[in-house]
Amino acid sequence: ISILFQLFSFTVVFGEILKIGNENAKITVKVFSSLTCPHCASFHEKIFENLKKNYIDKNEVKFEHHAFPLDLAALNAEKIVRCASSPEEKFKLLTKIYDKQSKWAVGSDIEKINEFLIKIGNDSKISENNLRKCLEDKKNQELILNERIAAQKEYNIRSTPTIYINDQKYEDKHEFKSFKKQIDKLL
Repeated sequence: ISILFQLFSFTVVFGEILKIGNENAKITVKVFSSLTCPHCASFHEKIFENLKKNYIDKNEVKFEHHAFPLDLAALNAEKIVRCASSPEEKFKLLTKIYDKQSKWAVGSDIEKINEFLIKIGNDSKISENNLRKCLEDKKNQELILNERIAAQKEYNIRSTPTIYINDQKYEDKHEFKSFKKQIDKLL
């Protein structure tokens, strides 16, 4: 029974949308992204970090990262992100993966890509053994792919990143000033 409970709780953790911030915040930002997408990395760098500092950390915005992998490398990167122990650690790892995207997300050799992702995870204090287990976990993979399918059905995602603020599609510039205006209107 203990083993079943551990397996069940392990699956539930992986099955949740990656989110950070106040669960009861007035504003929810949903970003559907692929970790190999350069525009997603740019959004994360230019908007997410400022959003976190100015709104998420002040409990005004809840932020959700929705996995929408467009290729195997992005899928494996999502598996590595979900290997971190807490939402805060997952977002720190997500930032590191985006920061190093131009180094790991190139080339067609998935084994080299995986080794680079393992190094990034290992630099985040996750053991290599755990990272390899995360990469091999078929249930985790299925949950990520099901998350992508559900997003496609519900939101009709055509490109990444696709951003929603309180279930309204954000279609303005991917810069913090424009994004801030949208957030401030809703506060």
